[in-house]
Amino acid sequence: MTSVLYDAPGPKAKRRNIVYSVVFLLAFALVAWWVLSAMADKDQLAAEKWSPFVSDSRVWTTFLLPGLWETVKAAAFAVVIALPLGAVLGIGRLSDHAWVRVPAGAVVEFFRAIPVLLLMVFANQAFALFTDIESEIRPMYAVITGLVLYNASVIAEIVRAGILSLPNGQTDAAKAIGMRKGQTMTHVLLPQAVTAMLPALVSQLVVIVKDTALGGMVLGYGELAYQARTITANYGANIIATLTVIALIYILLNSALTRLASWLEQRVRQGKKGSGTVVAIEEIDTGVGSKV
Repeated sequence: MTSVLYDAPGPKAKRRNIVYSVVFLLAFALVAWWVLSAMADKDQLAAEKWSPFVSDSRVWTTFLLPGLWETVKAAAFAVVIALPLGAVLGIGRLSDHAWVRVPAGAVVEFFRAIPVLLLMVFANQAFALFTDIESEIRPMYAVITGLVLYNASVIAEIVRAGILSLPNGQTDAAKAIGMRKGQTMTHVLLPQAVTAMLPALVSQLVVIVKDTALGGMVLGYGELAYQARTITANYGANIIATLTVIALIYILLNSALTRLASWLEQRVRQGKKGSGTVVAIEEIDTGVGSKV
């Protein structure tokens, strides 16, 4: 049997896949057993190291939940700023005008080449030297600035690639009915490219959430990962237990973000099936949507 995307496995391939699955599960079980044994030998499975997360609510109310809020807050600000900025830079790189295309390309390539951690450190020093931002909140501004500069550049490339992935016939058809470059981009190319870009954009949003931890480790920003230090300082040497709980919180947070994005993508696809983009003939005739 053959499907649209691949050849369905035959009897031999099915048996081979079963063998591979069993071997993988056995290998995974052995690795898990070795890890748990090593942790037990180092007393990392002792109940007193894990009990604070169950028996003491202050671990959550004082450290974990405030740290989670700082992570979500920094990531949310970065996403809100980086998404439109990245879209503008991505469209700018496709402009017919060199005075728009070249600066946009230079900005994207420059900030995309610098590690996000270095951008955060530079931003923190710049805020310290040239602004009056208080030292207590300066790390948050530095983290958001670094995330915005780097991720806006990456998003710009996602937008550019998404638009360029569309068939040339879309642009030719728009020109044939008299649409200008701006109208073609707004009414024809972008609505179709959004669906193609969503998986890559979701992956980048997850990266933004995780990269907030860099600010905590280097700049002392009180996000979720940073709380590992304060928890171990107050509850003893339970670093493995603390990091495990924090990792699970990150997994749940990013899983929720991915599910939300998948739901949004499904709604977008359903909306495209139910309705088409309509441009009024008056809008074309009057020349609304100037050339980019």
